Amino acid sequence: MYFVLGLSIVLAALLLCNSGTSLVAALTWRLVGQRAGSRLSAASCAGIVFLLRTFPIVLGIVSVCILLIPAYIEHEPRDAHEPVSLKLALLACASGIGLALALFRGIAAWRATSRLNSDWLRHAEPIELPQVRIPSYRIKHQFPVIAIVGVLRPRLFIADQIFNSLSHEELMAAIEHEAGHVIANDNFRRGVMRACHDVLVMIPSGRFLDRAWVEASEAAADEYAAGRGRRVALDLASALVKIARLVPQGLKPAMPAGAFLIGVEEVCGVKTRVRRLVQLADDRRVRRGRALISRIPLWIPIVLTILVAAIAANEPHVLASVHALIEESVHLLS
Repeated sequence: MYFVLGLSIVLAALLLCNSGTSLVAALTWRLVGQRAGSRLSAASCAGIVFLLRTFPIVLGIVSVCILLIPAYIEHEPRDAHEPVSLKLALLACASGIGLALALFRGIAAWRATSRLNSDWLRHAEPIELPQVRIPSYRIKHQFPVIAIVGVLRPRLFIADQIFNSLSHEELMAAIEHEAGHVIANDNFRRGVMRACHDVLVMIPSGRFLDRAWVEASEAAADEYAAGRGRRVALDLASALVKIARLVPQGLKPAMPAGAFLIGVEEVCGVKTRVRRLVQLADDRRVRRGRALISRIPLWIPIVLTILVAAIAANEPHVLASVHALIEESVHLLS
């Protein structure tokens, strides 16, 4: 019963912690998102949204692994026969199902991307493009694809109709947009967010942040391309309009994690992006630089882990306090 109770407490704590912090994160971006978008670069906004989307699960895992589990092992009597209440069991089951779904989504996204890569490569024609350093391929596809697929070994795929519809300058501008996704590691971030999709959350608040991140990441890639010059910004706007007209009516192909110039999950819309690119073309102060704030997601979880570990190691009474909180929570759920 000692191990069953401990496992139930761990799973329930993950669920409650992630649910509460996810709701706070979504409300935070609802309150400050519009103001941040007007003051910060799109790259910075994308970094902040990614942090808000993933921080709850990181906080839950760090707290459980460094505080809750050590506190339970050190202070809970092993000969105790405290039963698992129905409420605690239900929370633990819901949490376990959420973890299983997250694992399933991660594996499914990886397999889908791998299958897509293999299928496209079998029918692809390798091509050489100026200033493109990753492997590039020309493929036949119903959808007007310009896509970066893959995380560790990204590849650029371009559909036949793109070459027939875009000028050389427009194509290069579109490729600059995809380069922005590669530099930002957006395929990796998209995969992480897909695995976190409402996992361990009783309130589906994460979907709002998912949409916000898609908008911000596309705007950031547009900003990156526009930073190459006014002409590139206008060429990209023209390319977006032409590609949008090539999309077959009602076609929504199933595409896994990848950076697409015009994707099926895009929220902000082509009109909004074109309008913003025209504004960027007229603005000589394009906020293209990837500010320090856009790197927050890379170091915040590490700093958090080190901080919590240092507190737990240097303040012995912390674990005792955490165990007292565990006892009180179990009593409330009994």
